[in-house]
Amino acid sequence: QVRLVESGGGSVQAGGSLRLSCAASGYTIRGYCMGWFRQAPGKEREGVAVILTGSGSTDYTDSVKGRFTISQDNAKNTLYLQMNSLKPVDTAMYYCAADYGGYCGTRRSIRDFRFWGQGTQVTVSS
Repeated sequence: QVRLVESGGGSVQAGGSLRLSCAASGYTIRGYCMGWFRQAPGKEREGVAVILTGSGSTDYTDSVKGRFTISQDNAKNTLYLQMNSLKPVDTAMYYCAADYGGYCGTRRSIRDFRFWGQGTQVTVSS
């Protein structure tokens, strides 16, 4: 059974950093399309950063380019999101998602990711 567990969220001041982790079990992440999504209150869930774990190809939404970095550790079967220069607009619940095959980018529909974690809250104060 595929399971994704996020951790690393918290509260920081603007300009600070956090690193989110997504520990996967029940499958090997290599070869999967995996990504980080976020959802702020009253807003739709949006793709933040996506990685095709086989090739390492990445995609970021424009608002986080240059500030966030998605990466993987195949040995630990874990996905990461390093978030630097955080802004109050980054405040949201962050989710890890995974699936196999198809287009792998931030514009991939959330309906095309079968596996989701429970989320971790990120709050950035000004």
